[in-house]
This record gives sequence, C-alpha cells and structure tokens, in this order.
Amino acid sequence: MPPNEPATPAAGHPVIGFLTDFGLDGAAAICRGVMLSIARDAQVIDISHTVAKYAILDGAYLLRSAVPWLPIGVHVAVVDPGVGTDRRSIGLRTARGDVLLGPDNGLLVPAADRLGGVTEARILQNREWLLPRTSATFHGRDIFAPVAAHLALGAPFEAAGPPFDPATLVRLDFPVPVVEAGRLSTGVTYVDSFGNLRLGGVAADLATALGPMEPGTELAIEVGVPRTAPTLVARWSRTFGEAARGELLVYEDSSGDLALAESSGSAASRLDLASGARIGIRRA
Repeated sequence: MPPNEPATPAAGHPVIGFLTDFGLDGAAAICRGVMLSIARDAQVIDISHTVAKYAILDGAYLLRSAVPWLPIGVHVAVVDPGVGTDRRSIGLRTARGDVLLGPDNGLLVPAADRLGGVTEARILQNREWLLPRTSATFHGRDIFAPVAAHLALGAPFEAAGPPFDPATLVRLDFPVPVVEAGRLSTGVTYVDSFGNLRLGGVAADLATALGPMEPGTELAIEVGVPRTAPTLVARWSRTFGEAARGELLVYEDSSGDLALAESSGSAASRLDLASGARIGIRRA
C-alpha cells in the first residue's frame, strides 16, 4: 500500500484499471471502446499494454506494483495464453474494496494479496453482461471489458456469476529470497524498461543476511551456481546518482523491494539475465 492514506473510491467517475500484453495494434483500444460504450463516465487508466507477450509473471508484477496507487475501482488484466481453453474467467473482490477481473492463471492473485487479500471469488458467467457473441480468442473484449463496465456502473459483484473457493485459484511462483549467514540468495522478479533487475526480497532481508548496509558498502554479486559463478562488485546505494556511470548498484526500489541496476546502463544486458534468474549477494 502507499505509505500515507488508504486509497478511496474516485468521486463522480468510476475507475477501471487496465493492463494487457496486447501491444499497440488496436486490441486495447477496442476493449476501452466496449467499456466506455457501457459506462460512458468511467475513467480508464492504462497501466500497461506492453507486457511481454504471454509473460504472466511480468504482468502480475506490474499489476501488483500499480494497483495500490490507483483509486478503488475495477481493474482488468489480460495476459492470457490459455484463452479459449478450460481456464476460468474470474473476478476477485479484495479487502480494500477493488474488484480484479481476468483469467485464472495466477495473474490477479499477487495484486489481490497487495490489496489485503481475496474476500470473494466468482466465475464470470452472467450472459446478460457479456457481449452477445463470445469469441474463443478475445475474452478481453467479449467478457472482461463488458463485465468491468457493468461493475463500474454499480452492478453488484454477486451478479457476475457463481462463487468459488479462493483456495482453488492458480498461483504463481515469484522468486523467494533465502536468507543465509553471510549470503542472500534471491531471484529476478521483473526486468524494467531501463534494464534494472527487480529482485525478490526487501532491504531487511539483505541486512539480516549481511548486517547493516551503509551507502557505498561493496557487495559481491554471484550470477549462476554459487562457488563457480562469476562474481561482480556492486555498491549499496540510496540513489542512482551515488553510483558512477557504468557502476553496478543494489538499492531499495520505489515499491520497497531490492533491485540491481547499472548506473546509466542496463544491468539486464550486462549480466544477460531475465525474469526468474537466480543471483546471490554477499559482502565483497
């Protein structure tokens, strides 16, 4: 959650957050058109439409990072390589009051957890809310967009479809930090557009493993299997400006997670790492 006041519903205009891997070829605009044809006063906030194709974990990370900063509303996420199969189209009500809509492939759950957890889960089966013809390949347009619009207009969530047990939701495996004496083993959760590597774990995990961190503390970064891995040196930094151009730095990102970057460069390109890669951090 943001550090100050809890988010509140938008006054006057309902909010629909929207994230996909559709890119810029018109599919996202079509979905927005469906939403606004039903809920003319809705404010559609485009979180991202440039999620890497089929990258459910990347989409889940971006959705989880964004929704705490959006007003309470309905949020649609579509990264859906299983569209048209027997995977469920679902809605999740969260403790904060938001409703998340999307495929049951793990995409929604981290964001729901960030919003206080799932309080109610439903399968989207109200035919009156769907488009008259539901295609096998465009559920963003035919199911998620119109359901979002009806909910934004104030329709009750209970009318979206039958409930199901949240314990049966598909969940993703985000990299989990492992705190050891003198070493933190972690993984890349996301590579942002600057090539910064967002890592599993928080600053407290690093301090538990290695002791208190002061700006400039040198850290050894192990890429690959410990003891045989190439080791690079980075510095613990509060800001990018504390590192020289081309220097690696470990820092606390804007979401409170650990991250690894190259000042004025791309750590992902330099280290040839992508989401899911494991790294180790110890004192140099």
